[in-house]
Amino acid sequence: MAEHQHEHPHGGVLHRIRHAVTPHSHDAADQVDAALEASREGMRALWISLAGLGVTAALQALIVVISGSVALLGDTLHNLADALTAVPLGVAFWLGRRAATRAYTYGFGRAEDLAGVVIVLVIAASSIASAAFAVERLLHPRTMTHLPWVFAAGVIGFLGNEIVARYRITVGRRIGSAALVADGLHARTDGFASLAVVLAAAGTGLGWGWADPVVGLAITVAIAFVLKDAAREVYHRLMDRVEPELVDLAERILRAVPGVRDVSGLRLRWIGHRLHAEAAVVVDARLSLLDAHEIAADAGHQLTHGVPRLAGATVHVDPDSHPGEVHHTGLSHERRDRLAAAGH
Repeated sequence: MAEHQHEHPHGGVLHRIRHAVTPHSHDAADQVDAALEASREGMRALWISLAGLGVTAALQALIVVISGSVALLGDTLHNLADALTAVPLGVAFWLGRRAATRAYTYGFGRAEDLAGVVIVLVIAASSIASAAFAVERLLHPRTMTHLPWVFAAGVIGFLGNEIVARYRITVGRRIGSAALVADGLHARTDGFASLAVVLAAAGTGLGWGWADPVVGLAITVAIAFVLKDAAREVYHRLMDRVEPELVDLAERILRAVPGVRDVSGLRLRWIGHRLHAEAAVVVDARLSLLDAHEIAADAGHQLTHGVPRLAGATVHVDPDSHPGEVHHTGLSHERRDRLAAAGH
């Protein structure tokens, strides 16, 4: 069956035949508007978080000039790198809004997943750099000066990154963007790095010269755990994993459609921050082509309205190998009349 995404008015035999053989979709304009709005929300999240991290890095840079803290300089550069991860995500959202072509028939939503890979690589590089910096400080201790200023800069870095992280993760999960969630987790790792500066400054103030490198190593371990979570989320998206709860929901919706006797196949996949579904439903083998088509159309319609962030549903009809008696309950009056006239 063709992809189904709009209402099916009844307009006589000619309309029904034309409807059965012409590709079409349910509420296509509404679905496109929703997808564009999701992309706009993602772009808005990127610009706001970029501005927030830019301000954070600028304030830290001023204190770096005053204090000469090498640790704070590293954290400032780390925050700047995190802000720049908005660039691949912005490109991905821009590409995702382009219309599908003959070559890219599903559109360009996968660009978000590629951006997620870039972000995971940036997190990995940050973790390696943090570990190398901590080891270098252990081998070559340095005295930290202007501790109150460094302490304040660490607090600013932590709060700025945590605010941005929460915002990115919230928006990313709302619009279904794994890349934006991964970028939010990356901002959270930078917050941990800033917190390390705070702890290192406090330890140095107590006379513990080893505090700076030891805390840095501990934060490197924390970043590694965040890296694992971000990599797993992006890996799941690249491997077309969907939440089992969504599959269960889609099956329940399909089985509740009048005329559907069973669900013989169902596949869901993410493309960017939008879901696509392919389903096969079992109907009575003695139904006419038009009746079977109406059931498939209704099934597609119910899916697109019942499954969150589902952009389109392609529904295929399989005949029941053991049809038994035709169940008229739930069918339209017009369909019941045709079945009765056919002697079913």
